[in-house]
Amino acid sequence: MTIALPARAKLNLDLEVLGRTADGFHELRTTFQAIDLHDLLAIDRADKTELTVSGLPISDRDNSVLKAHDAIEQHTKRKLPARFHLHKRIPPGSGMGGASSDAAATLRGLKTMFALEIDLAPIAEELGSDVPFFLKGGRARAQGRGEQVTQLADEHAWFAIAWPGIELATVDVYRAWDDVKGEGPNHLRKAAEHVEPRLKEFAQRLGEGWQMTGSGSAFFKRGQTEQQARESTRDLEVWTTVARPVAIW
Repeated sequence: MTIALPARAKLNLDLEVLGRTADGFHELRTTFQAIDLHDLLAIDRADKTELTVSGLPISDRDNSVLKAHDAIEQHTKRKLPARFHLHKRIPPGSGMGGASSDAAATLRGLKTMFALEIDLAPIAEELGSDVPFFLKGGRARAQGRGEQVTQLADEHAWFAIAWPGIELATVDVYRAWDDVKGEGPNHLRKAAEHVEPRLKEFAQRLGEGWQMTGSGSAFFKRGQTEQQARESTRDLEVWTTVARPVAIW
């Protein structure tokens, strides 16, 4: 039996960094929106665990699929040998949550394949701040480190998305926020531009109405129709796509 799951991307429709907690983590408040851009994860039972990857290139080291697999094995205290194939469509280091979504899809897929009677939420929290959201998707308000998720009503929109081909490490952006802070619809944008000055130039070329998602480096622009969204990306000489919101799964 093969289980194939779409690992959806997300956009941060807004993002506030409220400060640092006593344990050193950053507290945030954000609105997540899952979109139909997705990686595809196929899972089969196997004699030993292995991962192959196609599509957009990513680092094999510390891959989130294997991290999630290891975490669920530790939680269940049993071996769950599986063969994974991940087809990457979400640009890495773009702020669209590809790695976190891959991890959540891994947890969901293994739970189904091995008929595990476990709560995935605490495992998801250990893996990363965005992973709990990707267990359900849709549109949601998240607080704390991202683990306090409240589902919101679906909203109609189209999104133009542009990625400059720059991979940003989330930890580097948050570290920069400690120095430069932030404001506006995404408090991390100033920090991301501090880490990678080319991002500011990219944003200026995009023009009005574009907003950075997550810790960068992708930007999105909301439209009422698919045509409006496609018009926004027409003359951009970078990776682009047009996406729609996806409801809770």
